[in-house]
Order: sequence, then C-alpha cells, then structure tokens
Amino acid sequence: MQRAERRRAEMAPAREDGMTGESGGRPRVLIVEDEDNIAIALDYLLGREGLDHARLATGLGAVERIRAERPDLVLLDVMLPEVSGYEICQQVRADGALAGVRIVMMTARGSALERRKALALGADGFIAKPFELKELRDELHRLLDPEGA
Repeated sequence: MQRAERRRAEMAPAREDGMTGESGGRPRVLIVEDEDNIAIALDYLLGREGLDHARLATGLGAVERIRAERPDLVLLDVMLPEVSGYEICQQVRADGALAGVRIVMMTARGSALERRKALALGADGFIAKPFELKELRDELHRLLDPEGA
C-alpha cells in the first residue's frame, strides 16, 4: 500500500455498519482485475464503504500477494493475463493458511456453468459483469459483516 493510501486508511473513521476484518479492524480487500474501468468502479465502491483496498492488475503474483497481505476478501476476475482467476482461487484454497480469505469471483461470462465452477473451486461468491453497485455492496456485506447483513 502506498504511503498516502496508508495514511488515508489510518485516518478513516471507524466502521459503524458491522463490517470487520479478521483481526477486528477494518476489512482489507484485494482487487485482482485487469480492466481499468471495472477497477475504477470497484475503487469507488470500496472507498465509499470505507474499506482498505489495493489493486493488482494481473494474475501473475496474485497468490504470493494474498499470502503476504492476508486480505479479508479478494475480488477476483476470472479472465486475467498470465494466470486465470480460477487457478488463483484453486491455489488459495489449497493453502490451509489462507482458509479465512474470502473470494468473490467476477466474470463477464456470467452463465450458471461459470458460477458453479467458481463455487466448486472454493469461491465464496460470484458476480457477473457488468454488475450493479448495489449487488456488489450486498455481497461485500454478506461476506464481511459478522452479523451476515
């Protein structure tokens, strides 16, 4: 995380909606998305929700970054350069130390088959692109709110 982002995160107000990270602090989200327009929309929503977040624009190095940062949630595109989101999801789920990391798969191919494949590989959620901000917000709250709101 860059210095300015870290400072902004430290100065942000405490969460009032119940969403907490595994350590009891604010949830941390890693966006793995190669399309800038989608990443901008995600940045807007996560910022509005007061969530700490960072972006990786390629699948290469994603598993290592997840291991290093231990985000509470990964918003993971399926079709990425170098390594697919499915492969990343499978590798994360194979690592028992990352069992607490929740994964939401995102794809423009939003068929029932794609959804079943993502969930079978261990994803906690699935969002078809283009998505409504409300739909993604609801999914964030479902996965990050301990009350399951």
